[in-house]
Amino acid sequence: MAHTPPENGAQGLGAVLFDMDGLLVDTEPQWFAAESATVAQLGGVWGKQQQVDLLGSNLPVASRYMIEYTKSSLDVPTVMDMLLRNMTEQLTSHVAFQPGAVELIRELVEAGVPMALVTSSVRVHVDVVLAQLPIRPFHHHVTADDVRNLKPHPEPYLTAMELLGVRAENSVVLEDSPAGISAAEAAGCHVVAVPSVVPIDPAPRRSVVSSLTEIDLRGLQSLVTRS
Repeated sequence: MAHTPPENGAQGLGAVLFDMDGLLVDTEPQWFAAESATVAQLGGVWGKQQQVDLLGSNLPVASRYMIEYTKSSLDVPTVMDMLLRNMTEQLTSHVAFQPGAVELIRELVEAGVPMALVTSSVRVHVDVVLAQLPIRPFHHHVTADDVRNLKPHPEPYLTAMELLGVRAENSVVLEDSPAGISAAEAAGCHVVAVPSVVPIDPAPRRSVVSSLTEIDLRGLQSLVTRS
């Protein structure tokens, strides 16, 4: 069911759409550990450049990359299962929310701003992460299990906006990876980039900050009211 954007409080801000890995939670070290463990099982050694190559990707892409990288004879579904298990183990041991994430979410909840989580992670990982968030702020979760085309394709963000009943010009996306930013911009959204592993440059309809602590309701409102 579509969510009706608030008439008051948000002043034209229809929705805020959050990425998860690297943006909402600092999972890049855990992904690196899970990727390293998977590649070790395939007989290889993982490095920083390989992590960068896969930033913002998904299980099928990562698995195909690992097979080519290690010249493994295993198929994609098998390697996907290995990576899924390794990452689930990492997530269940500890999840660290990014500085400012919970505070920003609370401010948006209090203002009545609709929010959605839009991620290339699978739903089982989303459930593990959100179970550790002290509040339940998201009206919808768009995961790798919910769309045919993953980021950098715009489908995940288009799906989230359709579910919320909001327009791109009134929506702001918070992202950390080039793939996610490409998806959000292709969907027509304003973007606030919070780089995690690789640097990101400002661009039209794209702001860049160093931390979620630099983002607040007023700043997000200004993005949609000045366009």
